[in-house]
Amino acid sequence: MKTLRRILPAGLMVSAASLVLYAAKTDGMTILTGKQAFSTTASLKSGVAHKITAKDLPKPGDTPSGRSGGAGQRPANAMPQAPAGFKVGIYVSDGLNVPRQMRTAPNGDVFLADTGAGVVKIFRGITADGKPEQSSEFAKLPAAFGINFYPPGPNPQWVYVTNTSTLVRFPYKNGDLKATGPAETLISDIPAGGGHSTRDIVFSKDGKSLFLAVGSASNNSDNQAEFHRANILEYTPEGKFVGIYASGIRNPVGLAIHPDTGELWTSINERDTYGDNLVPDYVTHVERGGFYGWPWFYIGGNYDPAHEGKHPELKDKVIVPDVLVQPHSASLGMAFYDGKQFPKEYSGDAFAAEHGSWNHAAGSGHEVIRIPLEKGKSSGVYEDFLTGFSTNGVVWGRPVGITVAKDGSMLVTDDGAKVIWRVTYAGK
Repeated sequence: MKTLRRILPAGLMVSAASLVLYAAKTDGMTILTGKQAFSTTASLKSGVAHKITAKDLPKPGDTPSGRSGGAGQRPANAMPQAPAGFKVGIYVSDGLNVPRQMRTAPNGDVFLADTGAGVVKIFRGITADGKPEQSSEFAKLPAAFGINFYPPGPNPQWVYVTNTSTLVRFPYKNGDLKATGPAETLISDIPAGGGHSTRDIVFSKDGKSLFLAVGSASNNSDNQAEFHRANILEYTPEGKFVGIYASGIRNPVGLAIHPDTGELWTSINERDTYGDNLVPDYVTHVERGGFYGWPWFYIGGNYDPAHEGKHPELKDKVIVPDVLVQPHSASLGMAFYDGKQFPKEYSGDAFAAEHGSWNHAAGSGHEVIRIPLEKGKSSGVYEDFLTGFSTNGVVWGRPVGITVAKDGSMLVTDDGAKVIWRVTYAGK
């Protein structure tokens, strides 16, 4: 454990400016490093930070590859915990089946994909007691997940929605509570089958590209079933295939565009069965043409034992992601904080939902993490932000989607507790 502080000689102030910027947000944090950086659900505490690096990783099989118990029902009055000064409440508690991805429309309406119900819902406004002022069913799509608005900017004309194999769009203008026309199918052949059914979508900042995340069909196979899987695919907004934007990304569940830099970011589930502390999930910006290793490699040039010796020409091309997260946390939705309610040091930071996985003996994940960013860049540190999704060793909460509401509060879907949480800042 260490508290990160950097004191730079005067002669290095210009060349090390980025280090000074990183220290501005992480200085004073309790940062767990090395073996201490790894965690279990029970060990999580809001406000504690972690930095896992490639050199910290155990070898395959060095730690047991366990199986955690299933989720239980949320006890009455059980609530997640947040850092000092923050308050957690319930925004929506009724009528949710499997609440998953969320996005906030330019006018402030919150769109929710209730995957289990096959509907897209809208929640408008926030009452004095933190509940929606109005709600509506916008449209239906079986197993809906990804949602976004086109064109980017203050006046979208369409709401795009995905399920595992299909991308459709509905006509929309600000303030609509129901789709004003039928779904128009733009893509009907998204690769599907096997595992990993989520298909998130975002548009580039200039509106010229649509990015679609397609997870792998398997844990670590390299057969033909993985064609155009474990990729972020690029299309035109009209649904014409452009190409593979980035590859070797096992399951890129969440996508987001940084509001300042315009960079594409993603939140990833990595592979299972190599140990409780291997392979790390991750959150990272995504480079065009980048290769992130799956299935042959992980976190740089580390060979997957099932593929030892394959594709040596790719070994040195594997990109190490920005932020390595506790393995088997199951990193899902993500968002950048662009509101004004939280303290200023949170501005521009990334947040990601750690859903929790079966493949850790003691359980891992079940939290929302904060990634401090300066000018869109990460130092590799992440902080436990929203924790406490278990009681007496029984997990009851599974965060999925994150969005920032119009008033600057943060909303988090939970498909375990079947609620939408609302995080506000009340001051220290």
